[in-house]
Amino acid sequence: MRVSSKLVLILTILSFNSFAEENWPRWRGPRDNGTSGPGTYPKEWSDTSNILWKVELPGKGCSTPIVWDHRIYITAPVEGRDAVLSYDWNGSLLWKTEFGPERPGKHKFGSGSNPSVATDGKGLYVYYKSGTFAALEMDGKVRWETNIQERFGPDNMVWDVGSSPVLTEKDVVVTMMRSGNSFLAAFDQVTGNVRWKIARDYEVSYEADQAYTTPILIKFKGEDALLVWGAEHLTIHAVADGRVMWSCGDFNPEHKSNWPPVANPVIENGIVIVPYGRGLRCHGIRLDGEGDVTASNRIWLRDDTGSYSPSPAVYKGTACIVTEKSRVDGIEISSGKTLWSVTIPRGPSGYYASPTVADDKLYVTRSDGKIFVINLTGGTPGIIATNVMGENMCASPVPVEGRFLLRGDKHLFCVGTK
Repeated sequence: MRVSSKLVLILTILSFNSFAEENWPRWRGPRDNGTSGPGTYPKEWSDTSNILWKVELPGKGCSTPIVWDHRIYITAPVEGRDAVLSYDWNGSLLWKTEFGPERPGKHKFGSGSNPSVATDGKGLYVYYKSGTFAALEMDGKVRWETNIQERFGPDNMVWDVGSSPVLTEKDVVVTMMRSGNSFLAAFDQVTGNVRWKIARDYEVSYEADQAYTTPILIKFKGEDALLVWGAEHLTIHAVADGRVMWSCGDFNPEHKSNWPPVANPVIENGIVIVPYGRGLRCHGIRLDGEGDVTASNRIWLRDDTGSYSPSPAVYKGTACIVTEKSRVDGIEISSGKTLWSVTIPRGPSGYYASPTVADDKLYVTRSDGKIFVINLTGGTPGIIATNVMGENMCASPVPVEGRFLLRGDKHLFCVGTK
């Protein structure tokens, strides 16, 4: 049978549009909330089935891979040195760039390569526990390199550095929130020169001043700004000079110790969801007003749910929160009410990776490499598949064009329908 070229074109377009072509340029994706665009994604696989490819990684890292134009970028140690590696869409290594000696992780699920690469398609930006901070061209050539800790002091944190770089229009911003001398600093993307650096120190309880969170680029009163969570304060900073435009406190009125912020906040419809208190609390804060809004902008507070390490993902006005009680709670963002709860197996190692939403499903990764898939539509949410990867996993699943990239202790997997 002869098929017209017009029909071939239509079929090609329909096939192409079965997923949304979209990059995953930073840790929590293009919307900073762990949610992909429309598309069809698999729900079942294992370490041997529905694997399009897998590659052995040179060393242990916990950073989430990122994707730009079918190129994959990931940090990992190479023979004891900090490095970033690039793979093509078929899993072939394109290049690797090495820096100075790695400073290994001390948490059993941590590493010296916890922060993820950030990109805008014009450059790549990496940060490591060693303090190495660098910009690279898209082909792996080093544009500039410096060491944050040698310049501004050691991190002196209880656990491993976790905050990833954040891009504004002209700069790349890093945070260091630690016991004394905490700061935000913006570096020119082209030259690496410091454009501004501001202190961010608050008197808080022990370890509460240490944060592992990543700032979020937002629009605030019509201009670009950075939302920063740490040291019991949520703050908004102007990207031009770092000045504080807005702040909200009172997240730990009892002054409890050992409450470091680990899970990142998420934003939806002008409300920021802030999990805190080692998974004991969750706050809904309105992102309006100016100055100190502590007394006016907290619209709800829950003291019976929250997340310690995994950052929430957003699905149609709902925050999907992996709690410390072997449960995923769907919290209505506007009201703070629980819409649904799903019990998940705790197992021997708990949950550190942040969940991902794709194709109306929530993908929740346990640290021993089991990935639980929860349906979010078509009835009451529940586990519809359990996928066993066979190695520890602390990185978040990355959905791009019908595929998942899954980073384990030993391998980078690409999952999809063959």
